[in-house]
Amino acid sequence: MAQRRPWYSILYVQVLIAITCGILLGRFAPQAAVKLKPLGDVFVAMIRMMIAPVIFCVVVQGIASVSDLKKVGRVGVKALLYFEIVSTLALILGIGVALLLHPGAGLNIDPATLDSKAVAGYVDRAKDAGLLAFLLNIIPRTVAEAFTKGDVLQVLFISILAGAAIARMGDLGERITRGIATVTTAVFAVIRIIVRAAPIGALGGMAFTVGSYGVGSLSNLLKLIGTFYLTSFVFVVVILGAIAYWAGFSIFRFIAYIKDELLIVLGTSSSETVLPDMMRKLERLGASRSIVGLVFPTGYSFNTDGTNIYLTLSVLFLAQATNTHLALGQMVGVLLFAMIASKGASGVTGTGFVTLAAILATVPAIPIQALALLVGIDKFMSECRALTNVVGNGVATIVVSRWEGELDTEKLQEAMAPSAKDEVTTESK
Repeated sequence: MAQRRPWYSILYVQVLIAITCGILLGRFAPQAAVKLKPLGDVFVAMIRMMIAPVIFCVVVQGIASVSDLKKVGRVGVKALLYFEIVSTLALILGIGVALLLHPGAGLNIDPATLDSKAVAGYVDRAKDAGLLAFLLNIIPRTVAEAFTKGDVLQVLFISILAGAAIARMGDLGERITRGIATVTTAVFAVIRIIVRAAPIGALGGMAFTVGSYGVGSLSNLLKLIGTFYLTSFVFVVVILGAIAYWAGFSIFRFIAYIKDELLIVLGTSSSETVLPDMMRKLERLGASRSIVGLVFPTGYSFNTDGTNIYLTLSVLFLAQATNTHLALGQMVGVLLFAMIASKGASGVTGTGFVTLAAILATVPAIPIQALALLVGIDKFMSECRALTNVVGNGVATIVVSRWEGELDTEKLQEAMAPSAKDEVTTESK
């Protein structure tokens, strides 16, 4: 039986303390808090540095060890089908909650009084966020570019090709696969070292956010922020909860199992910071390495549930705030375009805001400068988007594993058992 660690040495406790300190520092010493931004940036940069090696090693090893390459295509189709269904549910939920709660009603914003310069950059970048540009961007100009650029889908594309090639090489391929497995072990050892700095990164990220924007900047738009967090909570508990129940596990136990990663996401406002650790934890839950390697990274582009809720909820909020009436046909158009745009802009930095600008461009009735309303609070909403995305992709990976008949249910239940939580936390450090 694993020995219990002192409470102060547990990572999620350290991250939670760091987040609290960051909020307090940002509230009472904003000038000093803003100067801590490099702490968060350095941590995120170190994690991003390891994402490409992790995806390459895990995916290549997983595919190369699969004798039936048709399985890879089958898993991909199942994953994309799941992503499309659940992402669409997220978009519909955003519209439904906006129509029910009317978060923008009563603001009576005159678009002429808004600063259009504040959103000009996002509008320009939205022009390059189309589906065709997205598909072409999957293929890097060179193999090295995929790794130096750090684009998840480009690395995934090369990894699938390499894994399929190695799988056809017989004995030599098996030796290469064993070598990659050794490298994978070393890569995750490096990540374990970097993750120990998560509290410092969370402190810097949260202090900068609160110090820069201030709690006062939320006052006029608290209803939208509250509505978004409430909608995301409902999505996770009701929709993902029902899917998890069907797959044979509790969504609440799953959230408790990945609490370390969720706190890191909360502190850094980035779901990328936990990609390597989440892949390792999903394998411990009984999902096969090949499915984890294919489904979880792909979900970062095709299964952004939190971002989808944000998109449709924000469009209707801006319409209500500017007293713009949207007919049923226009709302259906927003839904259909968002289904495409949410994938097409996934490789762009600041995805949510850029995609929102692209959607508004298709609804001329809503003044594009209304987007300026959200500039000041977008940072506060990004945490919720990232948290929902991580939970959604984790659930998706387990579901596809079960769908494919490669989920070790005994391992799943054992890992999520309350008595095993402390052991998992201790072992993962």
